[in-house]
Amino acid sequence: MTGAALCAVLAVIVAGWLVRDIRAVDAGELWRYWAGYREARPRAMAATAPLDAGLLVVYVVATVAALRSSVAATALVATGVITLAVRLPGLWGISSSRMETLFSDDLRSRALICVFVALAAGIALLITAGAGRRPPAGSYERLPSRPGPGASVTAFLMLGAAGAVLIAWEIRQAVRYPEIYPEWYVGGDRVPQGVIDPPPGWGTAALALLCLVAAASALFHAVHARPFGLVAAALLLPGGAAGVARIVHYDLLDDFGSLPTETQLMLLSWIFELVAGLVVLIALAPGGLADVPGPYGPGQGPGYGPPDSGPPGYGPTPYPGQRPPAPGYGYPQGSGGFGPPPPPSQPPPGW
Repeated sequence: MTGAALCAVLAVIVAGWLVRDIRAVDAGELWRYWAGYREARPRAMAATAPLDAGLLVVYVVATVAALRSSVAATALVATGVITLAVRLPGLWGISSSRMETLFSDDLRSRALICVFVALAAGIALLITAGAGRRPPAGSYERLPSRPGPGASVTAFLMLGAAGAVLIAWEIRQAVRYPEIYPEWYVGGDRVPQGVIDPPPGWGTAALALLCLVAAASALFHAVHARPFGLVAAALLLPGGAAGVARIVHYDLLDDFGSLPTETQLMLLSWIFELVAGLVVLIALAPGGLADVPGPYGPGQGPGYGPPDSGPPGYGPTPYPGQRPPAPGYGYPQGSGGFGPPPPPSQPPPGW
């Protein structure tokens, strides 16, 4: 319940800033600004970025998961980690001279309060998830799930490639525009950003690292692979959708062959970012294999086999490759009276 309340607080904060932008900028103009249209002319400076739309979805889903699931600790950890990563630069960025020029003192004060609350909530989510870890109370209690083999391979390939693409573009950015560093990562007068959002380089690096961690977790079928992978996919979608919207708006694919190679790679990166996010969501959203402690491994062990399976004499269907019990052994079939018949005097051969 505590984790759900913390996620709800984070969702309310992001939703409040999105509502502020829609009222001050207009929804259509805000989307054009997010997508990077050259003709976008918002009436006021937007305080949010496409990243906030993805965060809102993450917080809402995490709230529902914490309310309905007894194994939401890994989802709370993923939510807390990404919250700390994207809100930390607000501690020094909101008071910069560029922010003083673009936003009023009242708006910056509210933004700073929201950053402190978000950071406190992110830390509290990690503490809540750690305090909630305990062994299952019984066989009836639901266990955490790991992604299945197919979902793991898909998430590893897609998220690993997405993280590598993001890092490659960051390297290219550093080589081509070295004059904007270190402001690209820590904020400054030459780098555009929302009042509550991290600098572009910081946000991209955090997302790339999240993608790589989620990809490695999926490769090893870790319990936290599903929540981290779903969060990474949800945060990939807004940037990919904005890039694809820009491609469609300017009909960039019509003259794709005549574009410079770097521009072609950029367009393909936007498309891949959107596709990777959708594919990972589809692959990891269904439940995976239950995490069974002990010698059985994920998805195996007592209680996880077919309902009609069991030792010979206890069910209609023996395990594959096992011979049926020899005549005269096991429980008699069709005996009269009430209750189960008595057990055999000695075990069957081979037991």
